[in-house]
This record gives sequence, C-alpha cells and structure tokens, in this order.
Amino acid sequence: MNKNDEVEYCNLELRFERQHIQDLIKDLIKEGYSLYWSENENVFLISVRTGRKLVKLRFQRIKDGYKLVGDYMIRDARLAEWMEKLIGDMRGHAVVKRFRDRQIIIENILFGEVIRLVEISGYQQRVLYQKGPLLSDQELTKLFYSVEGEERIRQRRVEVDEQLDLMNKAIRSGDTASVEACHAKLQFLRNELNMLEW
Repeated sequence: MNKNDEVEYCNLELRFERQHIQDLIKDLIKEGYSLYWSENENVFLISVRTGRKLVKLRFQRIKDGYKLVGDYMIRDARLAEWMEKLIGDMRGHAVVKRFRDRQIIIENILFGEVIRLVEISGYQQRVLYQKGPLLSDQELTKLFYSVEGEERIRQRRVEVDEQLDLMNKAIRSGDTASVEACHAKLQFLRNELNMLEW
C-alpha cells in the first residue's frame, strides 16, 4: 500500500471479548501508536492517532461481548495492515475498498476469507476473483428484480438451518465424515447466499 492510498472498511462484523480489546490496545501501543480509550455502558471507544488524523474504533457492547461497528477510512499503511490482519484473525466479515489513483479495488471478506474481488476503473467493472460458482451480471440483475431471487435466498437459508442441525447431530455422535460433508455444503451455501444478497 502506498502512503497516498486510502482504504475504507465497511459493514464490519467482528466480535470480541473484553480481553481481546485489551490485547488490541497493547498491540497498538507496541506498534508505536498514540491512543486513548474510553468506555460507557454501550460503547468501548479506542482513538488511534495516525499523523494528524484520529481514527476512532467503536466497539458496541452486545450480550456476550463486543462488536466492532462503523465504517473506517484509513490512510496509514501500518494501521490498514493491522486492520486486515485483525479481520483475518477474528474470522470477521467486511467490505474493503482500496482507492488508488483512478481505480477502486473492492474485496468482500466472509469469515476472514476473500470471496470476491472487483476492480472498478471509471465506468468499467471487472471481477478479478470470485469464490464458488460465478453468476453473470445478467443473471444477478434478473434475480435482483424478480421474486425468484428472494425465493432462492429463503430456500438457501432453510438449507443452511438444515445443514447446521445435521452438523450438530454429527458432532454429538462423533461422525467426522458427516461433519466435514456438512461443512463443505455450508461453505457452498454461504458463497451462494453472499452472491445473492450482495
């Protein structure tokens, strides 16, 4: 990443326990960042100084811990690398947009793994990488404007629930072959749902 590049992190879904947040603070201090933090009953806020900018990371309190929320525009290369490592380590979800010259690279990350990579230059959009079956733009548009797309999403969600039930039974009975089969099916369904809902 060049110093002039900007990276935007959107739709973040990263879950933390309190100890994880304390470890993050220690890691950022070790990296040489100046920071401070505050907390109330709803939010744990870490403010990180990057040059003249202040990046405020908001951790919303949820039932069993915290969730990183909000969209973040980061111009600091080290902090951007740290954020991406964090998304991978926490097996989180995010949409990452990299702004370079007159080009935008968009990564869709699901469970810490890039599942779709798109390059936008001017009016042109090009899919550089797509995990799983690739639907054409016409197929995606047709699904978007029809009830068929909504029905497929509903069916896939039902299938996900069924696979999770099967996997739970297989785990309890110690049937590792069935657990692996369910896991593979769930990955396929997850990829398809992500494409349908994107």
